Amino acid sequence: MTASATTPPATPAPDRFDPAVADTRWQKVWDDQQSFRADDASTKPRSFVLEMFPYPSGRIHIGHVRNYTMGDVLARYKRMRGHEVLHPMGWDAFGMPAENAAMEKGVHPGGWTRENIANMKAQLKRLGFALDWSREIATCEPEYYGHEQALFLDLYAAGLVYRKESTVNWDPVDHTVLANEQVIDGRGWRSGALVEKRKLSQWFLKITDFADELLEGLSTLDNWPEKVRTMQENWIGKSQGLQFAFDLSSGEKLEVYTTRPDTIFGASFVAVAADHPVAQGVAVDNQAAQDFIALCKQGGTTAAELETAEKLGFDTKITAKHPFTGADLPVYIANFVLMEYGTGAIMAVPGHDQRDFDFATKYDLPILRVVASDPADADKPFGTEAEAGDGVLVNSDFLDGMSVADAKAEIINRMQAGGFGEGKTVWRLRDWGVSRQRYWGTPIPFIHCEVCGVVPVPKKHLPVVLPEDVTFDVPGNPLNRHPTWKHVDCPQCGHAARRETDTLDTFVDSSWYFLRFASQPADRPFDPEEIKRWLPVEQYIGGIEHAILHLLYARFWTRALARIGKIEVTEPFASLFTQGMVTHETYERRNPENGQPIFFSPGEVERTSEGATLKADGAAVEVGRVIKMSKSKKNVVDPDEIVAKYGADAIRWFMLSDSPPERDLPWSEAGIEGCARFVQRLWRLFGQLDASAVGEDKSLDRKTHQIVFAVAGDIEALGFNKAVARIYELTGAIEKAAPSASRTAAIRSLLLLAAPMMPHLAEEAFTHLNAGLIADAAWPEVDPALLVDDEVTVAIQVKGKLRDTVTVAKGTSKEELERLALASEKVQRALEGAEVKKVIVVPDRLVNLVA
Repeated sequence: MTASATTPPATPAPDRFDPAVADTRWQKVWDDQQSFRADDASTKPRSFVLEMFPYPSGRIHIGHVRNYTMGDVLARYKRMRGHEVLHPMGWDAFGMPAENAAMEKGVHPGGWTRENIANMKAQLKRLGFALDWSREIATCEPEYYGHEQALFLDLYAAGLVYRKESTVNWDPVDHTVLANEQVIDGRGWRSGALVEKRKLSQWFLKITDFADELLEGLSTLDNWPEKVRTMQENWIGKSQGLQFAFDLSSGEKLEVYTTRPDTIFGASFVAVAADHPVAQGVAVDNQAAQDFIALCKQGGTTAAELETAEKLGFDTKITAKHPFTGADLPVYIANFVLMEYGTGAIMAVPGHDQRDFDFATKYDLPILRVVASDPADADKPFGTEAEAGDGVLVNSDFLDGMSVADAKAEIINRMQAGGFGEGKTVWRLRDWGVSRQRYWGTPIPFIHCEVCGVVPVPKKHLPVVLPEDVTFDVPGNPLNRHPTWKHVDCPQCGHAARRETDTLDTFVDSSWYFLRFASQPADRPFDPEEIKRWLPVEQYIGGIEHAILHLLYARFWTRALARIGKIEVTEPFASLFTQGMVTHETYERRNPENGQPIFFSPGEVERTSEGATLKADGAAVEVGRVIKMSKSKKNVVDPDEIVAKYGADAIRWFMLSDSPPERDLPWSEAGIEGCARFVQRLWRLFGQLDASAVGEDKSLDRKTHQIVFAVAGDIEALGFNKAVARIYELTGAIEKAAPSASRTAAIRSLLLLAAPMMPHLAEEAFTHLNAGLIADAAWPEVDPALLVDDEVTVAIQVKGKLRDTVTVAKGTSKEELERLALASEKVQRALEGAEVKKVIVVPDRLVNLVA
């Protein structure tokens, strides 16, 4: 790479790079030579680079391209740095869309899914990703989910799987249970239907057993985004508070839990969940209570939904005795209290909790101030919101003047001393309900026997394979109505029994797939020794929308498998990167009847200097918002069309350019055209490799080494846009340089720098050097001595205004800098013959002439 570097004799290259030919040629070469197949026996340093595997919906979208391009650049770079790289790909292939397709199109979910996988795999190959396809997995295949069933049984044997009746989120359209995290604004995350509350017997994974571990483990994940760690910390939700009992006027005791025992003197009512025993007792002979409880069951079941829903209550006419004041507090059944959280009953303090404030305002209940920023504000009236901040206690008897922390401790101590309360730690995290009432998922490997109860399927009978002959002509789970599949003999007593017809939540499938990528023995899920060599994943890349669902579940599964001795690693992903979306403008106009937007595709629109019109009728349309690409918004860009028009390297380069990778990237046709032009610009430059050139260009040598060093750092930090900018900089410097051995070495270095980003172009150029595959080439070496500048650019000012610059050796004397400044033609023109009265010199930085 230095000025003395030699280049093999080159064969002539065509004048223009043809991506249609080159892309196909080099993708075939990489496939034929299995260039990117990871070697488990290698002694090289290992790098496991992984992007979140896709759901096979049918087509790769632009967001996928950005995600996988980032991972691909890192994987190729690591190979060039001498690492054994595992960079696999697979398919998160179970889920409701396949069943929806079966119902809508009359196709089998398996056939639909596998056809989509074939299409999407072909798309990924056309983009030239350096993937180890020998390790490809699809979670819908028995070869994968059979091992998942075995692991599920292992967790069951360890007491980490159980079955119980519970209130669930029921999606009335998909006819399945949803986890709390899968309910968005009260609706199913796939169907959009309003969820209902139902009681069903469900299978659960005991994730709460790992709450402390999962929370503490976040502190070790230094290379995860702070936002993701905070989201998980909040979801796990560790809180310390007080549990105590109210004496009720009905003669019962009511256990409540509060994280704010300091505010106990501000309690003005008590609320219970609709399915709390107190509520159920009231409803026995009270039709109005029954109707209200039925209304509550139509609402959401997540904490987030309860925060935003209208607060509704039913007065039970029961009162609770305040433990310190003796006041009688009304007891309500409330729609914002869940039986699954705490005790299913709360002490409500409207002055310092917004949810309680909204309820008290609606039902005209007292709102008392017991915390104030200043004791003088003890009687200050409330505005339109509760005040949940810190302060000192007021209107609170023996707590007055204490800090919130001291008041919490005092109340807990008094309650414990009196024997009617105790300090307690609770968690927001709930055990993971994994039962789903649908066909296209992993069958839960249990059998229900009237004699033996619930019996695990013996491992020798795994996998429990889904039947192929199912129908989707009516809603619900086809496994329930299959004439033969569910009917089996009990493996313990031999009596007639039935299979479990629920299947596993698809998030189970994605909670351990990275382990199967690392090790794929036929007779067990993985080899723990191979897991030890490859895990944790060095770099994981995916969307922040998976911060709680997938990422928390994957962390749990890893720790659960470690606890039962299957693996040693406890955190699956050493470093996590969450990339931004690719956005695109929309074309829309308002429906005059309902005011809703009507969207049009770019192909339906004619752009003009004044705006945009419809090609069909010339009607004006609005060039709308720049938002995430969506089929419904008709602003999707097909990667295949872009590859066919511009080549794979142009779209890869666009994905890396301009925007920092963690931010959204606006799609631009002009931008992709500019990238295609740069591909040709590099091609012309690579054709100028001249092994016969002689002479040194120390300035170019220095810039080349500095940029090679900087690009390496950028890629390792996933600062791809910075790396792109440096490659542009080096390209410009080479183009300006005179022919020399230094220039030839710089072009060769540029070719190697571009290789991870534009692999087809790089291979095509490299082959003309007769130097083998650039996919197997090493990263350019850097001379540390050339990383230090021995030249500086000094600014020359006249009366404080920049007039010229001069490049000089570091440490040039003040006298020489003054001489050079006065010799400048630009400076003389600026002086206009005026006498220089003073010269201010700052060595290595500037010369200022005062005239």
